[in-house]
Amino acid sequence: MSQPQSGEQPKLLDRLRAALRSHHYSLRTEKAYVMWARRFVRFHGLRHPAEMAEPEINAFLTHLAVDSHVSASTQNQALSALLFLYHHVLDRKIGELGNVVRARRPQRLPVVMTRDEVRAVLKHLSGEQQLMAILLYGAGLRLLECLRLRVQDIDFESRTITVRDGKGFKDRVSMLPAAAVQSLQRHLEHVRHVHQEDLKEGFGRVLLPNALDRKYPNAAAEWGWQWVFPQKHRWTDRRTGVQG
Repeated sequence: MSQPQSGEQPKLLDRLRAALRSHHYSLRTEKAYVMWARRFVRFHGLRHPAEMAEPEINAFLTHLAVDSHVSASTQNQALSALLFLYHHVLDRKIGELGNVVRARRPQRLPVVMTRDEVRAVLKHLSGEQQLMAILLYGAGLRLLECLRLRVQDIDFESRTITVRDGKGFKDRVSMLPAAAVQSLQRHLEHVRHVHQEDLKEGFGRVLLPNALDRKYPNAAAEWGWQWVFPQKHRWTDRRTGVQG
């Protein structure tokens, strides 16, 4: 079998990105997996991954633990990225990796804030930041889960919040804290006003999951799909060049 040329490596990363998008991985995961593939290739002197297999993966993971002192979760992410690369891009199965030096998991007791401490923190916040903190604490949301909430995920009647694609790509329903109801309603009134102004100027569209914009071309501009916490400035999708 002829050896792949170094010029094929950028094409490989493009194929990796395409595979990740076809499996609906998030942009953050895409960036991380591409970064790990790049680091893996550089660690082995720019050899193409098709030339390597279990021993090289073992050496790279051991290097991360011994020389780079990464955490266990970081080492696991690197392993997941390489397994995805080999399975979904190179169409190769990876067997036993041998004796990989595993990064140690820190033995720390969880730090739990008391109610008085939570109240003290909330008193030092205001506006959107305070509202988000109330949702994080009262609904048990992770930060990105809160930032990715869409208007239709909030049900004021049943006092629930639906979290889409949470940890493990699972949906779940959480309670809407009573302390957040009025502030959240006022916040959404303001967001809706901004959205209507954006629509008048030809904007007001958001990214939709699972290519729904192809099936429902107008859905991206509908109120229910808008972000609960949109960013303050209009953005341009670096992957498509579309401004929203």
